[in-house]
Amino acid sequence: QVQLVESGGRLVQAGDSLRLSCVVSGRTFRSAVMGWFRQAPGKDRTFVAAISWNGETTSYEDSVMGRFTISADNAENTVYLQMASLKPEDTAIYYCAANWRGVVSGNRNLYDYWGQGTQVTVSS
Repeated sequence: QVQLVESGGRLVQAGDSLRLSCVVSGRTFRSAVMGWFRQAPGKDRTFVAAISWNGETTSYEDSVMGRFTISADNAENTVYLQMASLKPEDTAIYYCAANWRGVVSGNRNLYDYWGQGTQVTVSS
Protein backbone atom coordinates (compact mmCIF):
# COMPACT_ATOMS: atom_id res chain seq x y z
CA GLN A 1 0.00 0.00 0.00
CA VAL A 2 1.41 3.34 -1.03
CA GLN A 3 1.75 5.90 1.75
CA LEU A 4 2.84 9.52 1.55
CA VAL A 5 3.71 11.32 4.77
CA GLU A 6 4.35 15.05 4.77
CA SER A 7 6.15 17.02 7.44
CA GLY A 8 7.71 20.41 8.04
CA GLY A 9 4.73 22.72 8.08
CA ARG A 10 4.52 25.36 10.80
CA LEU A 11 3.86 29.03 11.56
CA VAL A 12 6.43 31.40 10.08
CA GLN A 13 6.82 35.11 9.43
CA ALA A 14 6.54 36.72 6.02
CA GLY A 15 9.90 36.57 4.28
CA ASP A 16 10.97 33.40 6.07
CA SER A 17 12.01 30.13 4.48
CA LEU A 18 10.64 26.66 5.16
CA ARG A 19 11.28 23.15 3.83
CA LEU A 20 8.55 20.55 3.52
CA SER A 21 9.30 16.84 3.20
CA CYS A 22 7.28 13.94 1.86
CA VAL A 23 8.35 10.34 2.40
CA VAL A 24 7.01 7.69 0.04
CA SER A 25 6.61 4.06 1.08
CA GLY A 26 4.95 0.97 -0.32
CA ARG A 27 6.15 1.32 -3.91
CA THR A 28 9.44 1.93 -5.59
CA PHE A 29 10.34 5.58 -5.96
CA ARG A 30 11.77 4.81 -9.37
CA SER A 31 9.56 6.17 -12.17
CA ALA A 32 7.36 8.11 -9.75
CA VAL A 33 6.20 11.63 -10.45
CA MET A 34 5.81 13.65 -7.28
CA GLY A 35 3.75 16.77 -6.87
CA TRP A 36 3.00 19.38 -4.25
CA PHE A 37 -0.42 20.98 -4.09
CA ARG A 38 -1.94 23.40 -1.61
CA GLN A 39 -5.36 24.30 -0.37
CA ALA A 40 -6.18 27.56 1.35
CA PRO A 41 -9.32 27.90 3.49
CA GLY A 42 -12.41 28.06 1.32
CA LYS A 43 -10.48 27.52 -1.90
CA ASP A 44 -9.77 24.66 -4.27
CA ARG A 45 -6.65 22.55 -4.07
CA THR A 46 -4.14 23.98 -6.53
CA PHE A 47 -0.86 22.94 -8.06
CA VAL A 48 2.43 24.16 -6.63
CA ALA A 49 5.24 22.10 -8.14
CA ALA A 50 6.06 18.67 -9.56
CA ILE A 51 9.17 16.62 -10.29
CA SER A 52 10.11 13.37 -11.97
CA TRP A 53 11.71 10.70 -9.80
CA ASN A 54 15.17 11.38 -11.19
CA GLY A 55 14.87 15.14 -10.89
CA GLU A 56 15.29 15.70 -14.60
CA THR A 57 11.91 17.32 -15.13
CA THR A 58 10.26 19.92 -12.94
CA SER A 59 7.22 22.15 -13.20
CA TYR A 60 6.10 25.12 -11.13
CA GLU A 61 3.00 27.22 -10.72
CA ASP A 62 3.72 30.78 -11.81
CA SER A 63 3.27 32.44 -8.42
CA VAL A 64 5.95 30.29 -6.78
CA MET A 65 8.46 30.29 -9.61
CA GLY A 66 11.77 31.59 -8.32
CA ARG A 67 10.72 31.27 -4.67
CA PHE A 68 10.02 27.55 -4.30
CA THR A 69 12.27 24.66 -5.31
CA ILE A 70 11.19 21.04 -5.58
CA SER A 71 13.76 18.26 -5.30
CA ALA A 72 13.87 14.49 -4.90
CA ASP A 73 16.17 12.19 -2.96
CA ASN A 74 15.97 8.71 -4.46
CA ALA A 75 18.00 7.12 -1.69
CA GLU A 76 15.54 8.35 0.92
CA ASN A 77 12.35 8.03 -1.18
CA THR A 78 11.69 11.62 -0.27
CA VAL A 79 10.59 14.72 -2.12
CA TYR A 80 11.20 18.19 -0.74
CA LEU A 81 9.67 21.60 -1.27
CA GLN A 82 12.04 24.38 -0.30
CA MET A 83 10.06 27.59 0.11
CA ALA A 84 11.66 31.02 0.37
CA SER A 85 10.38 34.59 0.63
CA LEU A 86 7.12 33.28 2.02
CA LYS A 87 4.05 35.49 1.80
CA PRO A 88 0.78 35.44 3.76
CA GLU A 89 -0.96 34.25 0.60
CA ASP A 90 1.17 31.08 0.75
CA THR A 91 -0.80 30.06 3.83
CA ALA A 92 -2.45 26.72 3.12
CA ILE A 93 -2.43 23.02 3.79
CA TYR A 94 0.28 21.56 1.58
CA TYR A 95 -0.31 18.10 0.13
CA CYS A 96 2.15 15.69 -1.42
CA ALA A 97 0.91 13.55 -4.31
CA ALA A 98 2.32 10.77 -6.50
CA ASN A 99 1.65 9.08 -9.80
CA TRP A 100 3.42 6.39 -11.76
CA ARG A 101 2.00 7.47 -15.11
CA GLY A 102 5.22 9.17 -16.17
CA VAL A 103 3.51 12.54 -16.48
CA VAL A 104 4.91 15.62 -14.76
CA SER A 105 1.78 17.72 -14.59
CA GLY A 106 -0.12 20.24 -12.55
CA ASN A 107 -3.36 18.37 -13.18
CA ARG A 108 -4.36 16.94 -9.81
CA ASN A 109 -6.57 14.34 -11.49
CA LEU A 110 -3.44 12.58 -12.75
CA TYR A 111 -2.19 11.90 -9.24
CA ASP A 112 -3.34 8.64 -7.68
CA TYR A 113 -1.93 8.88 -4.17
CA TRP A 114 -2.10 11.70 -1.65
CA GLY A 115 -0.74 12.46 1.77
CA GLN A 116 -2.71 13.90 4.65
CA GLY A 117 -1.22 17.36 4.33
CA THR A 118 0.86 19.69 6.46
CA GLN A 119 -0.22 23.17 7.54
CA VAL A 120 1.86 26.17 6.55
CA THR A 121 0.86 29.50 8.05
CA VAL A 122 2.63 32.71 7.08
CA SER A 123 1.96 35.71 9.29
CA SER A 124 2.42 39.27 8.08
